[in-house]
Amino acid sequence: MSRLAALPPRRLRRLPVLAIGVTTALTLTACATGADNGGADTPTRSASPTSAPPGLLTKEEAKKVVDNYEKVNNRANASQDAKLLGTVEAGQIHEQSTADFEQWETWSEKDQKYYETDFFYRDREYLIPAADSGATWFAIKAHSSADPKAGSVLVVFDKVDGATYKVVMTVYADEPIPKIAVDKHGYVSPADPSQKVGALAPDQLSESYEDFFETGGKTAGNTFATTESSKGSTDVYKEGVDEDLEGYATEKFFAKEPAHPKVYALKLEGGGVVALFPTAHTSEVMLKPRYMSGFDITPGPTESVYDDTRRDVVTDEFEGQALAILSPKAKPRVTGIEYRMVDSR
Repeated sequence: MSRLAALPPRRLRRLPVLAIGVTTALTLTACATGADNGGADTPTRSASPTSAPPGLLTKEEAKKVVDNYEKVNNRANASQDAKLLGTVEAGQIHEQSTADFEQWETWSEKDQKYYETDFFYRDREYLIPAADSGATWFAIKAHSSADPKAGSVLVVFDKVDGATYKVVMTVYADEPIPKIAVDKHGYVSPADPSQKVGALAPDQLSESYEDFFETGGKTAGNTFATTESSKGSTDVYKEGVDEDLEGYATEKFFAKEPAHPKVYALKLEGGGVVALFPTAHTSEVMLKPRYMSGFDITPGPTESVYDDTRRDVVTDEFEGQALAILSPKAKPRVTGIEYRMVDSR
């Protein structure tokens, strides 16, 4: 899974007929990067076995799920086996992981070695809802053995096939995650993704956030609080095409429906919500009309994995996942966001 949220720089390349070359920068973190020890902290408080209602699963059962995910994921990363990884992973994160494997040959040896290195989740907090909550998922808050300096990561495990828990979202937070609410039995409370918390509901975040790419934040800049994620997304819009393409082509972004639209949200102490939401867009680099007869766009190595033909327009698809803090009294804060190119045509 990709840790960073970079978008593709592009360069001018001369061919027998002058053409514009498009290259894509690598963003890397071992698929669903995690951290070591398996049995750390949990927000679940002790309660009498006879008085506490059942949870969706026990902490011990959740630990086995997470341990197995680490084991299988590490094996799959070492051999770039998407089928094997699919036994423990689904959703947006699997879209990104599959793209990593598809693009493997375009990576440097250093990046490949890093990706193949085993990872573990350490300092785990098990975020388990009650069995009668209606939720099909649980989460962990943890840190990564692969990146000790990184902030906390939230990892969601859902029964997407009705039988097996699989990781569906993994997002690193650039800021400390506020305290997640737990009841007297230590269970977390899932929030309704369609219920507004302040300006937006969790399931409105993606469409609203993509405005940073489409317009530079003409609307989103007033809706969202300024964070490292929002500033980075605005910068992508402001930068436009790379210097070598200036004068030859334009670049535009278009929001699209994420491949896996399910949103996950938990209530915070004080009335807020932490939400993990999918998001997606396309990037369209197009030659200006006056250059279409004498120029073409040559896709770079990563784009060529999907389509190596020269063309007037290069359209790249990106699937993303993000973390947001919603407050009844403040603007939504997107405090972690990651995109991965998953197709080019």
